[in-house]
Amino acid sequence: MNLPLLENQKNLAGKKVLLRLDLNVSIKDDKVADDFRIRKILPTLELLHKAGARTIILSHLEGKGGDSLRPVWQELRKRFLMSFSVNFSELAKNVGELENGGFTLFENLRVNAGEKANDENFVRELVSFGEIFVNEAFAVSHRAHASIVGIPKFLPSFAGPLFAEEVTRLSGALKPPRPALFILGGAKFETKLPLLKKFISLYDTVFVGGALANDFLKAQGFDVGDSLVSKTPIDLNSLIKANLHLPVDTITSKGKKIVDAGPKTLEILRKLVAQAQFILWNGPLGEYEIGFAAGTKNLVTIIAQSQAESVVGGGDTVAAISALGLEDKFGFVSTGGGAMLDFLANETLPGLRALLINKELRFSGQSAL
Repeated sequence: MNLPLLENQKNLAGKKVLLRLDLNVSIKDDKVADDFRIRKILPTLELLHKAGARTIILSHLEGKGGDSLRPVWQELRKRFLMSFSVNFSELAKNVGELENGGFTLFENLRVNAGEKANDENFVRELVSFGEIFVNEAFAVSHRAHASIVGIPKFLPSFAGPLFAEEVTRLSGALKPPRPALFILGGAKFETKLPLLKKFISLYDTVFVGGALANDFLKAQGFDVGDSLVSKTPIDLNSLIKANLHLPVDTITSKGKKIVDAGPKTLEILRKLVAQAQFILWNGPLGEYEIGFAAGTKNLVTIIAQSQAESVVGGGDTVAAISALGLEDKFGFVSTGGGAMLDFLANETLPGLRALLINKELRFSGQSAL
């Protein structure tokens, strides 16, 4: 895929760069609780700093820890000289004062309804502060929001190094070394069904865990009690193949609610991992957010100890890897959750298409970009 790349751009000194990052991190007690996504984008910030660009950072934040990016700014300013812009008038002032190699972080984009609505007036307001646009927010590029698909209609646009690496590594997962193992956990069966159908045909072995497995177990006659299942009936017959594996035992809570994978299931996973040359994994094996993390963490350790090439992603999956300090034992840890799954299913994303269209228009002479 011939993406327009930031790394190929020369003469960035003094240029105003709108840089879309995904700084949607966990905040606790007004401090960053998980800096995984921050660490992943530091090389990009360093690149722009050394190139002498004047960088305006755009991001969103949604979570229980509040809706202000100020704690993220406090973390970033430990490494870079950076101002914080609460609104457009402050942004105009701070951009005017930016020195070459400097940064300003704009407050949470989603505070403005125009971000999710991809409102053109909001887009034009953002565009007025930049000369070029860089998308370094792969993890949110499955959203057709103003800062993802709107800005590339007006400014020369490029993929950041991390965005490009995400596309390269996930594209590689579509043509993996053999034998290949796909592990899919989490919930939201209806949204993951097309992906599951694709990978049952594409990969040698598929394991379905987490709440996704409950529908299969229920269809096979198991009593799943109060476990999370799809609200609408799903015909699973076409998915029951010899290469599909499901949990054989589970951990349950009150009401026979399935909350994690059992020890026998983990032993099966250990054997499947040992047989694989390539492992693709997204989604936890249990209800990670409410404390049922043992199955997921055990699987992290199993894969980390294997010799297989691995690509993993998803918020809870990455949180488990970070908690165990095993990030360097995986071939590639994606910043994407939903974006990773959407790319694997469709082999494109709205934000990716926007960059390619922008490039085509610039090189065809059909645009003033």
